[in-house]
Amino acid sequence: METAMQYAPGWPGIPPRWNSSNKSGVGTSLNRSSEIWFTTSHGILNEVFYPRVDIACIRDMGFLVGNGKDFFSEEKRHTVSRLSYPVPSVPLYHFTNTCRQGRYRIEKTILTDPFRNSLLQELKFIPLEGKREDYQLYALLAPHIMNAGWGNTAWYGEYKGTPMLFASRDGAAVALCCSVPYLRRSVGFVGSSDAWQDISVNKRLTRLYERAENGNVALCGEIDLAAAGDAPFLVVTGFGRNAHEAGQRALASLCDGFEKARDQYVQGWQEWQSGLLPLPAGKKAEHDLYRVSTAVILSHEAPQFPGGFLASLSVPWGTSKGDDDLGGYHLVWPRDLVETAGGLLAAGAGREALRVLDYLRVTQEADGHWQQNMWLDGTPYWQGLQLDETAFPVVLLNLLCQQQVLAPPATAPYLPMLRQAIRFILRNGPCSPEDRWEENSGYSPFTLATVITALLAAADLLEATDGEAAAAYLRHIADAWNEMIESWTYVSDTPLSRSLGISGYYVRIAPPDVDGTDGYDQEMILIKNLPTSEYVNAARIVSPDALALVRFGLRAADDKRITDTLVAIDALLKVETPFGDCWHRYNEDGYGEHADGAPFDGAGTGRAWPLLTGERAHYELAAGNRQRAETLLETMGLFAGEGGMLPEQIWDAAAIPERELFPGRPAGSAMPLVWAHSEYIKLVRSLRDGRVFDLPEQTRRRYLEKGQKALHTLWRFRYPVTRVEKGKILRVEAGAPLQLHWSVNAWLDPRDTPGTDSGWGRYYVDIPTAELEKGTEIFFTFFWPEANRWEGNDFCVTVV
Repeated sequence: METAMQYAPGWPGIPPRWNSSNKSGVGTSLNRSSEIWFTTSHGILNEVFYPRVDIACIRDMGFLVGNGKDFFSEEKRHTVSRLSYPVPSVPLYHFTNTCRQGRYRIEKTILTDPFRNSLLQELKFIPLEGKREDYQLYALLAPHIMNAGWGNTAWYGEYKGTPMLFASRDGAAVALCCSVPYLRRSVGFVGSSDAWQDISVNKRLTRLYERAENGNVALCGEIDLAAAGDAPFLVVTGFGRNAHEAGQRALASLCDGFEKARDQYVQGWQEWQSGLLPLPAGKKAEHDLYRVSTAVILSHEAPQFPGGFLASLSVPWGTSKGDDDLGGYHLVWPRDLVETAGGLLAAGAGREALRVLDYLRVTQEADGHWQQNMWLDGTPYWQGLQLDETAFPVVLLNLLCQQQVLAPPATAPYLPMLRQAIRFILRNGPCSPEDRWEENSGYSPFTLATVITALLAAADLLEATDGEAAAAYLRHIADAWNEMIESWTYVSDTPLSRSLGISGYYVRIAPPDVDGTDGYDQEMILIKNLPTSEYVNAARIVSPDALALVRFGLRAADDKRITDTLVAIDALLKVETPFGDCWHRYNEDGYGEHADGAPFDGAGTGRAWPLLTGERAHYELAAGNRQRAETLLETMGLFAGEGGMLPEQIWDAAAIPERELFPGRPAGSAMPLVWAHSEYIKLVRSLRDGRVFDLPEQTRRRYLEKGQKALHTLWRFRYPVTRVEKGKILRVEAGAPLQLHWSVNAWLDPRDTPGTDSGWGRYYVDIPTAELEKGTEIFFTFFWPEANRWEGNDFCVTVV
């Protein structure tokens, strides 16, 4: 016999954890009356988000089955699950979960109510062995309200006479109700008095607790299968600011029924997708991955913050993460956001891409940069600074113009944002405090490609309003930085290049104190995510990031430095999987599972990224290898998990079945990764067009067609060059008004030249070298008029 008690024992429960990152689906209604987002995995509902897409309120919800005697089954662990799309490419998910012992089957369809804040599951329980009355079915829900598993309070009661289960925390609540009666209800603390502990042992619910306060809690209700009969029934979870509001929404959805919600849900998605370009999908993927990708992307937007898209509705290695480690992916990353907008543009969703630019405009910091990542309201999460994340919004503005979504005078509201971003880049570039993988500072091919592109784009966008001189200055800086890329990031005659039989290769990131002329084969950089955070030789670290030089139009695909680098990339980073080739981010990457498959915990072994398969395919298309690019598109699609979700990483070692790790299949990192889906869409578009979709026109024309050379060599305190090629202009720059005291004859005949104001917060003096002999030493120092002082040091640059 079951016993009833008012308060559950075992407070506060075991430490809460999030769920598997291996999502099979993500979804939301496109009706803005709904503020619910959901994910699925292993045949059940996973994290559910309310009232914003970056705030989780449920860890998971699934079903338990017992027979009261000798049988216990948990839906997510003890069934074989099959997902299908009742309506192609609409994020409406139907699961068929069949007991591994062949005793029952659960069929259910999941969606959010377009009219209110509630989530609906239409369910059928089908006995495959014995009769329906031989089984008991239990709904089990684990609330993690307002992004936390601790501090939740659960109880059961009624709303207007309808039995429900409730939980609340910190100004939000959930209510769980059913269209057929509950036979029994209980709440408890996870790991001690929750219903799972009871039913798994006793094969039925025997301990009924009315209330569990301020802990890690779970709700459970036994569903009256006899009352359900053969017909499907409805389980509804309502959300609100308090239990009454949550209960009202749950009951309203219950009264409206499933069909009404389903029809409106489907209609909203079909209407949106009907306006997209009809691009051809890959042929081998189980689902139309192009259409699925568009739905995945839009499911990550917050309507309260239009244009704010999260990086992923998953917590990487979530089963090992607690309340203090939710961020990272439930956040906005400006880089990922711009890549997302590019995918939307490639699909023909120009209005949605423009919303991204609007979001970026209002989240820009006063000094011109964007946070490394942030909550939707702009609150910073991590405190890093990445220069490419300041350049990318400029690149997006340019792409929107290139795709004719924007044109003057419609660009005018964005020009203040553009100027501020460019000022920040000029003040801090081109050496990035951190690279795109958030781990090291220095000169990165990827960052250099983005900032140079941003400067040229800004010159075009601002020339009509800011004048030819301001635009020319930006182009001169871009040309100078472009010509320094090899000095900063290319190495030759290293042990690696000799072993591979190549002249040299681009490195992932070069130390920030390199002067750009003397090489740095022995320079050391800190790789933070190695197990010991050790320093390594910069010349050892290779990355596909070098391909950004081709993707952004700074180097030709057949440039020997690029093709040699490809040899190094493939030798060190390529992984051959059962589905095709994939690549690591860089050698000695530590972001991934341990060798035994244990979750990443600050250390591990980096795994292969499907995103990089897409980036490689774009390179192959640029190089004229269309068939290879098409093959890689198919490969990228095959890396998708159930439901067509593309993972951040795939497992690239021998199978570890007990950890659900198999070669070429999703690993424990984020899934879906929105950036990967965007890259897939762009690749589909690029293949249709026969050219790289997001290749900037400015760089293509200037460097690939015209072969523009730099007129200047830049000297800055950030990179004080020691040599200038004869014929180039030595431009000495500073961030404050200056007078340059200089000489070309060992101070025998010094000159004083006031600095020219660039209009961008930079001041410079140009020293021509065409008439100077090779070997001439140009000495100079600075007088600072505003501070009325001398610099106190002499500097020297040699003409070579």
